[in-house]
Amino acid sequence: MSLHKLVLILAATTAFACPAGAQAVITEKNLSFAAAKTIAETALEVCRKAGHRVSVTVVDNAGVVRAAFRDDGTPPHTFETSYRKAFTARTYRISSIDFAKRIVNDKERPGLAAVTGVIGLPGGLPIKVGNETIGAIGVAGAAGGNGDDECAEAGIAKIADQLK
Repeated sequence: MSLHKLVLILAATTAFACPAGAQAVITEKNLSFAAAKTIAETALEVCRKAGHRVSVTVVDNAGVVRAAFRDDGTPPHTFETSYRKAFTARTYRISSIDFAKRIVNDKERPGLAAVTGVIGLPGGLPIKVGNETIGAIGVAGAAGGNGDDECAEAGIAKIADQLK
């Protein structure tokens, strides 16, 4: 093997090695299935009581669906929209309506809205433990969108004492 090839191989393998002092294994908080199910069921129940038929999606720390419901009589687009709201809230660690404001006001990063799967509509809220986002909820289908936020808030509030 030539010296040139050996140098290239060594450079490539060390480029991906952990820097000195870096951890190779990390521990992250995540949303349990039981918590996700409770949040989603509560949001759905609160929306039903208010006369709204909605879809609800709860995602975990990685943005992966943990619980999802599409209520009877709900238009089919609400299911995907509820996921996109939850994904947006998880990805940006802010509500989906705050994300909508950010993409209008942030001229420095016009590509934020181009990220696949995000949407700037009310109804997506991050689920946090302190300042750490461990998941998110998205609700879609309540008239005008304000009901979406209220139902999502109620879902999170149901387990707020466990988010410590």
